[in-house]
Amino acid sequence: MSVLSKLSEHIHQKGLRATLGKVWRHYVYSHEELLWMERDLVSPVPPHKLRPYEPLRMETITAQNAVAFSKHFGDRVGTMAELANEGHTGHMYLNEDDDAVAFIWGSKRDYHDRHYYGCWFPVKPGEFFEFGGEQIRAYWGSTLSVDFQLNLWKAMADQGCNKVVDVCEFHNIAALKLHIRMGYHEQGRIMNVYHLFGHWRFYRETRYSGSRLDALRKPSPAPVTATAA
Repeated sequence: MSVLSKLSEHIHQKGLRATLGKVWRHYVYSHEELLWMERDLVSPVPPHKLRPYEPLRMETITAQNAVAFSKHFGDRVGTMAELANEGHTGHMYLNEDDDAVAFIWGSKRDYHDRHYYGCWFPVKPGEFFEFGGEQIRAYWGSTLSVDFQLNLWKAMADQGCNKVVDVCEFHNIAALKLHIRMGYHEQGRIMNVYHLFGHWRFYRETRYSGSRLDALRKPSPAPVTATAA
């Protein structure tokens, strides 16, 4: 499909304004805000109403078994092997056909995200940086999103870590709600990623006070008070 055909189809599906906005962000300028989040590894996860899922087999990702990503994450096979060779801790979840349907990574040292954002994420002693958590659509809304984090936290605690830190895109509402559900707290820091003319990237960290997530939190139930007879 030619570029003009793709552009025409996108205009038909999304409208002219949305299409122009996408073109501007891709070819001229875009700004991504990544909110730093953290939590300890021992506090219990708040109750949730996620649905259960069929049992899966967890394996540590290695350069040798990364081929399991071929079916559902075919463009990531090489990346998974690279991350394993660099010494990061990765877990994948396999179905009965031995195909990876979910994965998550942790790094005990400063992490250079050359595969996506292109910047460095510093990691302090005792922390680990969690990244790359993803699952196929069939498992969206399931407890797998909780389980694969808990299992990684345990593995990293066994390596001497006591805190998990990560970043979350401010426009990714679903991911932000997941962080709230998992009991994460805002650090008050933002990694700003700027893209210019589709070629150059710039990075800048800023700070803020208060909460950027209050609007996403579910209101607490109103207290029940006794009434006079």
